[in-house]
Amino acid sequence: MKSQHVVWHKAQISKFDRQRLNGHRSAVIWFTGFSGAGKSTLSVAVEKELHKRVIRTYVLDGDNIRHGLNSNLGFTQEDRTENIRRIGEVSKLFVDAGIMTLTAFISPYRNDRDMVRAMVGTGEFVEIYVKCALEECERRDPKGLYKKARSGEIKGFTGIDAPYEAPWNPELIVETDKESLKESVASVLNFLQENGYIEQ
Repeated sequence: MKSQHVVWHKAQISKFDRQRLNGHRSAVIWFTGFSGAGKSTLSVAVEKELHKRVIRTYVLDGDNIRHGLNSNLGFTQEDRTENIRRIGEVSKLFVDAGIMTLTAFISPYRNDRDMVRAMVGTGEFVEIYVKCALEECERRDPKGLYKKARSGEIKGFTGIDAPYEAPWNPELIVETDKESLKESVASVLNFLQENGYIEQ
């Protein structure tokens, strides 16, 4: 519970000052989709291309964050919501710092993703649905998680015995079971260019 004695301390350097210094806008590029859909692979590949263009970036990856900041959370619906809330707050700080922030989280619930969207300014949340058929994700199974979920070793696994709520109106959909990584990266970069997040 937040103390009533906590008072916000206003900074003298604004988000827009930092963006001007960096020479580009900042935003949250939110990759959502099933485990194995390619969120982490795509976010890292997009970051590499943005880095080449001298754009300041950082990737927040679901598994990596659970090694530290969210190491005390499990996978109940309540813990998943808290996981995303914390990531939303961290992402908001990165956007305020003028950094293009890429996040790779299953984030299965629409309300949780909408909660993060509401944390940042208009146009600062780009939801990218990394769409991939569950059958293909399970075939890939890069971490062996689907196999464990099918055997009952993992409970509450998204797509098996826990739901995934696909975005209704994402800014972009990339279908990683129908296109190459190179094509998916190009789709993301084209979107960012066409919508003024990065220069042509």
